Amino acid sequence: MFGKTVKISLLILLLKATLPIPTPAAPKPELWARWEAYDPASGIRIDHSAWARFLGKYLVTNDPSGVNLMRYAYVSPQDKKLLEDYLKKLQEAEVSKLNRAEQKAFWINLYNALTVKIVLDHYPVESIRNIDISPGWFSIGPWGAKLLTIEGEQVSLDDIEHRILRPIWKDNRVHYGVNCASIGCPNLQPEPFTADNIDTLLEKGAREYVNSPRGARIQGNKLTLSSIYNWFQADFGSSEQGVIQHLLKYAAPSLAKQLKNFNGRISYQYDWNLNDYTETN
Repeated sequence: MFGKTVKISLLILLLKATLPIPTPAAPKPELWARWEAYDPASGIRIDHSAWARFLGKYLVTNDPSGVNLMRYAYVSPQDKKLLEDYLKKLQEAEVSKLNRAEQKAFWINLYNALTVKIVLDHYPVESIRNIDISPGWFSIGPWGAKLLTIEGEQVSLDDIEHRILRPIWKDNRVHYGVNCASIGCPNLQPEPFTADNIDTLLEKGAREYVNSPRGARIQGNKLTLSSIYNWFQADFGSSEQGVIQHLLKYAAPSLAKQLKNFNGRISYQYDWNLNDYTETN
């Protein structure tokens, strides 16, 4: 019986290794009502200084590609421990007692710091999609794995993005805040989100991404958009015209002029390669 079980397990692993990685289906925002509680009068502030130090040391923000890259290969054991300790402190927070702005910053920082830790735990890796730790035979990536415990609840990256941030705040700029450690993703910001800077950073992230080739570019009669605007079209007006109206809000004058006059076809793309910095960059 034991030998038969091993053979079946090996067959499943072989099938998963040989099958092409499917295009991810976009999770719908499904409210986890447990996290609706908040205290509008709360003055509690979460300390994100450890995350600030980590970003300051390892995030490269001047790469010619325009992508903020993480120096995963250069993270010291001491600084990885710093990151782990920061995540432990966040898990001790009483999130339900925070005000809304503090909560929003908390969840975005938690998502981003956990994503970096996951990559470090499995580095070297070409893409976060190859970190196959989510439950389910045909699940890909780490997003479904319950890796944190907040106020006694086990929480995954998918929970943070699609069951907490998107449905509670209904702010499409969240997509410019959370970072999936990929070249195609909006930039990981070089400083933590806080209640004071969250709107400024989300606006900055939106402008950076929309005006980068990763976000939108027009060549002739073809508009190429990030797949984010396809996967999560429901957050951007529920139509391609709604997406274009969103882009116009952040587009620089040259891109805005092209978008206003655009009458061609739209395609989507996304680069899942790791946002990894090496000395050859």
